[in-house]
Amino acid sequence: MSDEQLIARHLIVQGVFYRDWKVKTARESGLVGWVRNLPDGTVEAHIEGTPGSVDCMVSAMHQGPPRADPTRIEQADAPICKFPTFDRRA
Repeated sequence: MSDEQLIARHLIVQGVFYRDWKVKTARESGLVGWVRNLPDGTVEAHIEGTPGSVDCMVSAMHQGPPRADPTRIEQADAPICKFPTFDRRA
């Protein structure tokens, strides 16, 4: 896949409980990047993939898994880093 067909987004999500869900869902969607918990309780993520798959993931993040309660999602375009997979970071 060429770089022109990929986009990347950097996200900060507040009021959630879904880091493991994000890893599983991103991998199933063919996305690459990472997710981690921040000390203030928010979740930070970098996702890369086709525009459609990234948009689908961002939409799914507004709901999350059953115990999640996302109250706000901030997102910004990000550079393509070509990560080999989607991982959870410490």
